Amino acid sequence: MHRWNKINLQVTQAIQRIIEKKYSDPSEIKLDESLFAFENGLKKILLSNREIINNLKKVEMIRTEFLGNVSHELRTPIFAIQGFIETLMNGAIDDKSVNKIYLEKAFRHTENLNNLLNDLIDISMIESGKMRMSFRYFSVDEFLKNVISENKIETEKKNLQIVSDFNLPGVMIYGDQNRLKQVMNNLIQNAIKYTDSGKIEISANEIGNKVSISVLDTGIGIPEEDSDRIFERFYRVDKNRSREAGGTGLGLAIVKHILDAHGEKIMVESALGIGTKFTFSLRK
Repeated sequence: MHRWNKINLQVTQAIQRIIEKKYSDPSEIKLDESLFAFENGLKKILLSNREIINNLKKVEMIRTEFLGNVSHELRTPIFAIQGFIETLMNGAIDDKSVNKIYLEKAFRHTENLNNLLNDLIDISMIESGKMRMSFRYFSVDEFLKNVISENKIETEKKNLQIVSDFNLPGVMIYGDQNRLKQVMNNLIQNAIKYTDSGKIEISANEIGNKVSISVLDTGIGIPEEDSDRIFERFYRVDKNRSREAGGTGLGLAIVKHILDAHGEKIMVESALGIGTKFTFSLRK
């Protein structure tokens, strides 16, 4: 009976020390030789608890950083809108030389705010698994032609050429067409923001049982140290330029999440002053 009391005390104390986080290392857990298997089990529990705690700390850190970024991104257009409206209320509304300009600037910031909120909703739904995908086969040629047509006005505003390099009649690709259109639009809009002259080229090629799709620009390029971070939420290579162009800082993060949901990866090749190329594949 005395031996069982001793064993029971050892187990109780070990569990209590795990609960109170008093072990700095699993090797500190030592029980009676007859409890070798149970001792190993407690060591695994300790390691598992540590991993869970570390993951929770990382999640909390990401959440705090995300909320800080959201607050900052919302504050920028809101303060700008308030400033323009206040100026108009203080008399500028009667000045025909500036009133329309201020109204147009305030309106542009409301558009930026709306884009940010839409992107926040999208990325929240994707990351929570609430965004439903509708996978179907559709024509790659027709899909890319429509995407180019939708973005032609924006490219022409900056005197950029948007050109195509694909000819895959009858080739069908598999995925959620609407979400993949969002991917293409985000990549093209990103190219427009960071390209001052030259062209944006949309290409597609068959590679085995897949179709590889690329968006190539002749823009400012991405520094090598930034290439691994551009798909992070709110990460911008050129913060001032992106905000001036109405960027939300979420476009490439959304691209990555949508392609992840298709089981595909987005690849980037870039050279400073020469341009950037984004590439992903879809199953035929």
